[in-house]
Amino acid sequence: MSQYRIAVLVGSIRQESFNRKLALALAHLAPEDFTFEHLRIDDLPLYNQDLDGKQPAVVQAFKGEIAKAQGLLFVTPEYNRSLPGVLKNAIDQGSRPYGQSAWAGKPAGVIGVSVGAIGTALAQQHLRNILAYLDVPTMGQPEAFIQNKDDLFDDKGHIGNEATKKFLQAWVDKYVAWVKRHNG
Repeated sequence: MSQYRIAVLVGSIRQESFNRKLALALAHLAPEDFTFEHLRIDDLPLYNQDLDGKQPAVVQAFKGEIAKAQGLLFVTPEYNRSLPGVLKNAIDQGSRPYGQSAWAGKPAGVIGVSVGAIGTALAQQHLRNILAYLDVPTMGQPEAFIQNKDDLFDDKGHIGNEATKKFLQAWVDKYVAWVKRHNG
């Protein structure tokens, strides 16, 4: 049996992040041959092109973790109708110097949760535009714009609402097939 290592990038660094909870809940819906490793992005320095020739050790380690993954999972909130700066910085760090992107060819899924009625639709669209430029094959369907409500997560961090759980299970099943197709 092949094992698939998924690098998870959560765009919120808030301790009680809804998106971190969603990322953990999605991992519970995945098959046993998938492992989800949350990559730390809050310790990355701001991207500075002057350092391309001598990237800090933390950036090199981050890029190494991406390189080891068979797939990517981006779970992002929406800040001011776009993706958070901390996530954009992580993407920039992983893509540089030019021609040495750790992202290229890694299949990705994009999802997010927000208190707003449209979930994270605009943040996801901006993220998809960036990933397309970086040669990251990104699953297009189904899209998932999740609005956070009181029953979204139970007290153990699992999806609490059965209809939402069914929808997210279908999303995870498609994501699993997407990753396997690109690693075949």
